[in-house]
Amino acid sequence: MAQNRFFPAIGQLARKADANPGDASGAQTQDDDKPLEEVQSLCMQCGEQGVTRMMLTSIPYFKEVIVMSFRCEHCGAANNEIQSASTIKPEGVLYTLKVLHRADLDRQIVRSEACTVEIPDFELQLPPARGQLTTVEGLLRDVATDLGADQPVRRILDEAAYTKIQQIIDGIKEVLGDEEEVEDDIEQAMRAASAAEQNKENPVKQVITLKLDDPTGNSFVEFLGSISDPKWTFKTYARNAEQNRALGLLPPDSTEQEDSTEEKKEADGNEEVYEFPGVCSRCTRPLVTRMKKVSIPYFKDTLIMSTNCENCGYRDNEVKSGAAISDKGKRITLRVEDREDLSRDILKSETCGLTIPEIDLALQPGTLGGRFTTVEGILEQVYEELSEKVYTAGDSSTMVDEDRQKFQGFLKQLKEITAAEKPFTLILDDPLANSYLQNLYAPDPDPNMEIITYERTWQQNDELGLNDMKVENYTADDPNESNEESSIKEVAP
Repeated sequence: MAQNRFFPAIGQLARKADANPGDASGAQTQDDDKPLEEVQSLCMQCGEQGVTRMMLTSIPYFKEVIVMSFRCEHCGAANNEIQSASTIKPEGVLYTLKVLHRADLDRQIVRSEACTVEIPDFELQLPPARGQLTTVEGLLRDVATDLGADQPVRRILDEAAYTKIQQIIDGIKEVLGDEEEVEDDIEQAMRAASAAEQNKENPVKQVITLKLDDPTGNSFVEFLGSISDPKWTFKTYARNAEQNRALGLLPPDSTEQEDSTEEKKEADGNEEVYEFPGVCSRCTRPLVTRMKKVSIPYFKDTLIMSTNCENCGYRDNEVKSGAAISDKGKRITLRVEDREDLSRDILKSETCGLTIPEIDLALQPGTLGGRFTTVEGILEQVYEELSEKVYTAGDSSTMVDEDRQKFQGFLKQLKEITAAEKPFTLILDDPLANSYLQNLYAPDPDPNMEIITYERTWQQNDELGLNDMKVENYTADDPNESNEESSIKEVAP
């Protein structure tokens, strides 16, 4: 109740402002009815007194925020900022938005002071800055304005940097649909009016991907309709020690924590990480591959390998079984009914196939490789792989409308089950029985999970190379060795 009183919805504040015009009617507005709080503040440019206005509001499907705006009537200086009114979340957030249509430019964005914005299409990354409440279009226009401020100087001092930055500015203008400046103000106003009235479903001239990475979890990107929006992706992650230090959650000197970590590693042999030198498959520079053994309860030992190239940024991870080949295959069927089922740990080996009959999704063995994540995580990886391959392959505006609508409908269904908006069935079929799905009721049977072991067919054994594999008496079938033994017997006296 207190949250609703002090942080009303932004629409409620707008209606209150319309109902109490104040100066326009000549009546004095009560302090309790004012949607804004006004505070006298010192202007840092002219030294005179300005006015800071603060509005406490809540953004739907997000959280409570404080919007602040400063203006000095003496020198005209103005500034606006947004701050979170809640504590830092336990996990960081990563929002991914694909800007495909002009309606996507109107999506609201809440950017905290710790948020990093990335546009991979332009190889552009914006470091953390002051908090901001804007739209996708407003963010892109601010970027173009900031980059273009020093372009005349760059053109003289560093022509290479000028050319690279100008390409980014031209690309942003192409996304926004900006045309050349018109000298006639009337004609320019008419163009602006016609642009505002155009169909928001028209595709943009250049498709881009916008990513907001916030370790505090206090940033937000608006979705359309529901969280099953196929262009919008939300992901949480655990902060590392460096991010916690930057946010002030850990002291600068964490010697005690490192010592306790070392003691834990000595007590548990599975914490040891092995490093192997190698060569990057993309840039051929030296890199290091790290491997770690993990013991999964009620399953078997597993090897997790990770490769990271510091030169080109190439990353890869793989999961392999650390035990012997099973005699039988395994099929795991899980009925997912709520978000708790999405948090189950899942180990999908490279020989495992994944099927969801409700949305006609079938991943053949080898797709995505080996993965150790959660059910929600594997579904998000499937979504990212499918959306990126379709949207980045050529000009999306030339796609057939029927195929695009059909595929977007499939992505919407995939987002719905990723958010557990409707129940679905997850089937893992692994002929080597190296895949695993967490049993929340272990060691008791899980009522929503069915595990079936089966005999592999001859074709499955042949595809896995098991028909020609021999681990016992393998020297007896070597014809060269048998001939050599017979010749020795003949020569012996």
